[in-house]
Amino acid sequence: MPRKPNYDRDELIIRARDLFWKRGWAGTSLKNLEDVLQMKPGSFYAAFGSKQALFKLAMEKYAKDGNERLKTLALRHGPINALKRLPEMVVENDTPAKACMLSKTLLELHAQNHPLAQEANRHLLKMEQQFAELFQQAQADGAIDSLHDPAVLARRYQSDLLGLRVSAEREGVDAKAIATEIAKSLDRL
Repeated sequence: MPRKPNYDRDELIIRARDLFWKRGWAGTSLKNLEDVLQMKPGSFYAAFGSKQALFKLAMEKYAKDGNERLKTLALRHGPINALKRLPEMVVENDTPAKACMLSKTLLELHAQNHPLAQEANRHLLKMEQQFAELFQQAQADGAIDSLHDPAVLARRYQSDLLGLRVSAEREGVDAKAIATEIAKSLDRL
């Protein structure tokens, strides 16, 4: 009977996610992962198979957490208020990096046609769809004019958030003011 591992796989994925999020694909070596996960090479490969497989798991964790956070916000505050609160949360959260892990991955690996870039894009498209659903719900609630196309609103909103996340990484930029403007712009819909 195989021996049960003496580590929490989910906790290791979270640690790897944070390292990849901060340093990116190319900036994270196997040695970096072994150090952060406190695993020897054999244990690493037995647990995850490869750096790419672990990166994919880390992206899935990142996307799943974001999805759940937005669902919780929408349940607590309603769709339009969830969309208004999210920009401020983006700049206030203490995270390994302010820039979105998915967009960083897409930008880093797209030119190489790397499968992880395609995976990041898939997650971004799912997130955009989630935003579109919230805009549709806000229209049904009467909070947004029905003349607007929810898919177009979602695409613009996601673009604004991604730009906000990059701005939050820059010195001398008041990202909180930008977050406030994004939220206020929803009132004009």
